Amino acid sequence: MAQHQAEVIWRRGDQDFLDRRYSRRHVLKFDGGAEVPASSAPQTVPPPYSDPAAVDPEEAFIASLSSCHMLWFLDIAARAGFRVDEYHDVAVGEMARNEAGKAWVARVTLQPATSFSGDKLPTQQELERLHHAAHAECFIAHSVKTEILCLPRLA
Repeated sequence: MAQHQAEVIWRRGDQDFLDRRYSRRHVLKFDGGAEVPASSAPQTVPPPYSDPAAVDPEEAFIASLSSCHMLWFLDIAARAGFRVDEYHDVAVGEMARNEAGKAWVARVTLQPATSFSGDKLPTQQELERLHHAAHAECFIAHSVKTEILCLPRLA
C-alpha cells in the first residue's frame, strides 16, 4: 500500500517555553511542496499564542474528510456519466466530550452543493446514492470513529 508523508515544523525561537507562553504557530509541509501555516485553535489556546489565520488540527481533519469524500464523489459521478461543473462543501465539525471526558471531533457534517451540465442530470435520489457510494470508498472516513453526515443538494 502507498505511504503518505507530512512534516510538522515548530521552533521555539527566543521564547522562554517553560512559562507556557509560547507561540503554537508552526508549518505543515507536504510531499508535493505545499507549506501551510498551522496553529492551535484559538478556541483552545487564545491569541497571541495561537494564530487564528492559520489552519488548526481540527480544521485540517474536517477538510481531509471533505476532500476525500469529494474526490471519490467526482470519480463515481464521472463513471456514472454525470458531468460535474462545480462542487462546494461547507463542512462543519462538532466537538464533544467522550466517555473519559476528553474533547474530540464527534461529528462532521458535509454539506456539498453540486452543479451538473449535459444531457444526463442526477435526481436528488441519484445524488444521494452517489454521495453514499463516495462515503463508502473514502479512505479517511474508514480511518476514524467520528460520525460523518452528508447533506447533499443540487446547486
